Amino acid sequence: MNRIRKCIVGAIVVALTGAAARGQSGVAPEPSKELSAQTAKTANEVASPLLTEKVLTEKALSEKAADENTSEIKSRTPVIVVGFTGGFVARDNKVHSPVQIADRLKQGNPQGVYVEVFENRRREEAHLKILKLLGSAHNGKPTNDEKRRAQIIIYGMSWGGSETVALARELEAEQIPVLLTVQVDSVAKFGEKDEVIPGNVGEAANFFQMDGLLHGQTKIRAADEKKTKILGNFRMEYKKKSVATEKYPWWDRAFVKYHTEIEADPEVWNRVQELIQGKLPGS
Repeated sequence: MNRIRKCIVGAIVVALTGAAARGQSGVAPEPSKELSAQTAKTANEVASPLLTEKVLTEKALSEKAADENTSEIKSRTPVIVVGFTGGFVARDNKVHSPVQIADRLKQGNPQGVYVEVFENRRREEAHLKILKLLGSAHNGKPTNDEKRRAQIIIYGMSWGGSETVALARELEAEQIPVLLTVQVDSVAKFGEKDEVIPGNVGEAANFFQMDGLLHGQTKIRAADEKKTKILGNFRMEYKKKSVATEKYPWWDRAFVKYHTEIEADPEVWNRVQELIQGKLPGS
């Protein structure tokens, strides 16, 4: 500000001096070379920091606009949560925990989160739904940039755990990342491998029990440990623990008792929900 004042004062002095000279002789005298040089130097000293400040301001505004644009694009791309039921359980059967957890996630995260449960036999339907959600045109053909911005979480029970890994593997082939996979007493379908987590998955967790006729995958591992973090293989035991399963069919309680109990265990599914919730906006 002091430099600006000096420049203004200098200009006024020159103007007054010229006016006085013209009043006496009618001809404006030539300013001295020293005065011209000093005035030019002062002007440059003032202009230089002002120009620098203008450039920096324009750069900051440009960067802010770019950040806002990126945030807006991300806000238009929801976090996608896909769940798979086990056995022949319908996607809307609220007795079962995979359906219940989806309802809780929907209620707790109304904005920016898409949650849907599928029967485990409908993996391709879930796959197509993801592709449509990722692309701004919703035509099932997301661009490479839209693929890179994907935020996907997949979880499943029993055969649904097997389909969780299978879907993640399909997305890997399309270069689409997955934030998290969670398997609960995962039972591999014929021709599928549910123990190896593909490299496009950031984190993976596995809950299992080893009692009774039917039990799940005991250990998952990363195809690439540098890309995927295994959060844990968590063993649950039910021979000394009582879990309410009276709403489940009698044949489930009779023939696959412990497999049913892990599916009904609120401790397990609260932990599953916590893992998923930790990846959602605002967490």
